[in-house]
Amino acid sequence: MNVPNSVEIIKQNNLCIGCGVCAGLCPAQGLVMEFNLYGEYNPVRRNSDCFENCGLCFQVCPFSDKEENEDSLAKIIFGNIEGIKHRSETGYYLDSYVGYSKVCDHRANGASGGVATWLLETLLAKQIIDYVICVTPHQEPEKLFRFAVFDTFEPIRRSARSAYYPVEMSEVVRYIIENEGRYAISGLPCFIKGLRLAARKNKKLRDRIRITIGLVCGQMKSKHYTSYLAFLAGVRGPLLEVNFRGKALGVPANNYFFQCTDQENNQGKLFWRDGVDKVWNNRWFTPRACSFCDDVFAELADVVLMDAWLPEYIVDWKGTNLIIVRVPLLRQAIESGIEEGQLEGKRISIDRIIQSQLGVLNVKRNKLAYRLYLAKQKGAVVPTKREAPSGEANFFTRKEIELKDKMQELSRELFLQCTDGGERNLKTFSDKMDLLVTELENWARFGRIVRLPARGIRKAAREIGRVREIGRI
Repeated sequence: MNVPNSVEIIKQNNLCIGCGVCAGLCPAQGLVMEFNLYGEYNPVRRNSDCFENCGLCFQVCPFSDKEENEDSLAKIIFGNIEGIKHRSETGYYLDSYVGYSKVCDHRANGASGGVATWLLETLLAKQIIDYVICVTPHQEPEKLFRFAVFDTFEPIRRSARSAYYPVEMSEVVRYIIENEGRYAISGLPCFIKGLRLAARKNKKLRDRIRITIGLVCGQMKSKHYTSYLAFLAGVRGPLLEVNFRGKALGVPANNYFFQCTDQENNQGKLFWRDGVDKVWNNRWFTPRACSFCDDVFAELADVVLMDAWLPEYIVDWKGTNLIIVRVPLLRQAIESGIEEGQLEGKRISIDRIIQSQLGVLNVKRNKLAYRLYLAKQKGAVVPTKREAPSGEANFFTRKEIELKDKMQELSRELFLQCTDGGERNLKTFSDKMDLLVTELENWARFGRIVRLPARGIRKAAREIGRVREIGRI
C-alpha cells in the first residue's frame, strides 16, 4: 500500500532511522515496527487502515522535508529563556559542565561518568517526574535492547550503559498517550526531534513529556554491527548480553571494549583499537539516514550528555561526562548536585565542549555538504539540511567520503550475501571489506605525502617572517 504523504515515502528512499514515533502516533494504529533484512527497524503497515490524507506519520518523521529544522524548532523551545546563548555547532545552551557522579556505582557502571543515571534518579527522587523512559537490556537474541518505562532506581541503574543497537519508541509513545504522568525520556538527536514533532501534533505528549535528555551521536548501527563484533570476539552462538562500553583499569577511556555473552555462557571481548574502531570509523552497518543528519548535540533536548573526549579526561579510565544544559530547571539540578557532593563537576567553556566533539562535527557538518552533493548527482531523494550541497571539497576528502559511503552501502548487502544456511561466512565479509579499508588508507597516506611540501613552505614562510620582524626591531 503506497499512501501519498505517508512514511512509505521515507522508506522507499531509505531514509527511515527506525525511531518508531510514526507507529506510536498513528491514529489508526496501522503501523508496527519490525526489523528489515538489514537489521534496521522500519514501520510496516499491519492492516489496510489508513486515514485518507492524514499524513501524520510523515509529519513527525525526523527525516521528512515537511517540517521545520532544528534551528527553527529549537528557537521556539529555547529562544525566549533568559540568558540563553547560541552557537551554530551546539545549538542553544544555557550553561556547560564537566564532571561525573559520585553516587553509588553510577560512574563505574555507566558508559562515561554516570551523570545520565544520576540525573534520572534525581528527577525521580525530587518528584519532578513520575516516570523515566530509557533504553534497557532485553536479553532476547533477536532484540537485545528496548525502550522501557521505569519509576524506581534499580532498573534505571541496570540501563546505564550505551547501546549501539537499534531500538524504537512506538510502544513508549503509546504508553505516554494512554497513561497520565510526568515523563523524562532519553534518546539520540533524531529520536528527540521525532518526539518534538509528535508533541506539536499531540497535546498529551506535549503536556506529559517534561524532560528530554539527549545524547551526542555520530551514527547509529544496525543489529548486524553487534553480530559482526561478536564474530570478531570469537562468540558464535545467539547472544544474550552485550556491553558496548566496557572499562578497563588503567586503559584510556577512549579504548573501551565490546563484550558479549551467548546463551551457552560463552564470552568474548574486543577492545576499540583491536577492531571495533575500523568498523565504527568506516561506517560499516550505519543506516543511510545517518548520512544526512547534521545534529550532533541533540539540539532539541533540554540537556545533552557526552563523553569528555579531551586530553586531560581521556586518560582517566573511569570516564567523565560533558554536559550542555538548556533549561533553568536542569541547570539548578546540576548546580545542586555539585554543591551537595553528589557530582564532581565544574563549569567548562562551550569552546571546550565543541573541541571535544570535533571529529563528529567534521563528519556531520563539514563533510555533509559533499555527501548531499553526491546524492543529488545520483538523483537520490535526500532531506533539505542546514548545510547546502557542495562539490567543492578537496580531492582527498572527496575520496574519503566516497569510499566510506561505499563501505556503508556494501556492508549492508555483503553481510546478507555472506550468509549460507544460517551460518555467516564473515571471514569472506571481512576480506572484501578490508580491500576498501586498504584503499582508503592508501589514499590517506598519499594525501599526507602530497601535503608535506606545502606544510614545509608555510613553515619556512613563517620563519622568514619572524626573521624579518626581528630585523626591524
